[in-house]
This record gives sequence, C-alpha cells and structure tokens, in this order.
Amino acid sequence: MSDAPRGRTAAFDVLATGYTSSTGPGVAATVSLVRDGDLRIVFDPGMVAHPSVILDALAALGLAAHDVTDVVLSHHHPDNVMNAGLFAGARMHDHKAIYEGHGWTDRDAEGYAFSDSVRLLSTPGHSHEDITLLAGTPEGVVALAGDLWWRADGPADDPVAPDRDQLRASRERVLAVADLVVPGHGAPFTPHSGTPR
Repeated sequence: MSDAPRGRTAAFDVLATGYTSSTGPGVAATVSLVRDGDLRIVFDPGMVAHPSVILDALAALGLAAHDVTDVVLSHHHPDNVMNAGLFAGARMHDHKAIYEGHGWTDRDAEGYAFSDSVRLLSTPGHSHEDITLLAGTPEGVVALAGDLWWRADGPADDPVAPDRDQLRASRERVLAVADLVVPGHGAPFTPHSGTPR
C-alpha cells in the first residue's frame, strides 16, 4: 500500500524559503501553506527575519493569520516552531497530538488524514518526533519534510540526527512517493538519484 494521498485536490505555496548559516545571513525555516477545501494549513512557521515575512506572504494570497485552520510542526526544534504563536486560533499538530485552545487530543501522526489529499507520516530521523505532510496536488505529491533534508543537498550526514539508519529509512519512505520535496531550510526540489538518502 502506498503512503501517497489518494486525492489530488490540494494546492501548495512556499511562504518563505529558508536558509542555514552556510547559505544565508542566519537561520530561517522554509514555511509553507497547503490549501484543500476549507483547510488552510501552515507548515513549520519557524524562524524568519521578521514575522511579517510570513504574514505578508499570506496576505499576498488573500489570507490573514486568523484564516489559518491548522499548523503542522514537523518537530520541536525552535528554528522550526518559533512563529507558531502567530496562529493562535488554529489547531496545532505534532507527532503525538492535536492542540486547540487549552486542550489536546492524543493521536499518532502516522496516517492522520486532514482530507483525501492531505495526510501525515511519521518520519523520525532528524529528531525522534519528525513528521512529514504529504499533499496530493494536481501536479503530483508534495512532501513537506521538515529537516529530513535541510536543503536539496542534505546534508547527507545530518550532524544532529540521533539515528542515521532511521533518518535514511524515513528519507527513502518519502522519496518513494514524493514528486517534489520541501526541505526545512531551502527551496523545494525534485528528487533524483543523487538526492541524499
């Protein structure tokens, strides 16, 4: 059975293209938006030069912070979650629960479906709690993979990965279904035979 979503109705936009200190002036997360029906999902609203980077990109798409229904946090490193508070009215999702207001609902992220076109996978490797959002779009499957890859070139050997074999297995799982990968700190890329495993 494939991990790919059955549907192909989602739309995807990059709100901010991230970078690391070796490719930019500091560290910033790649922040993305996935839309499907009434869903407006922001993925990894992490560090950026200023919150307006995210909010202005949303405004250019006709949306405000209060229009966002859900926020997905790929893992709990500060550089990937720093601006989650911009979306206080949204449901927050991580590897183990959905948080809303002052309560939460326990659930494993593995296989959680927002819709027929949008689902989560458990993809540990960069950290123990990594998750990936798969969006089935008319152009193919987009994998918002957090820091499974920081950018298109990896790094091949993630220096903070607690388990290199687990990272490799999660990367292979994502590559088996993804037509486009959105890394944690770089531009989206089309996977190929040289993509770090």
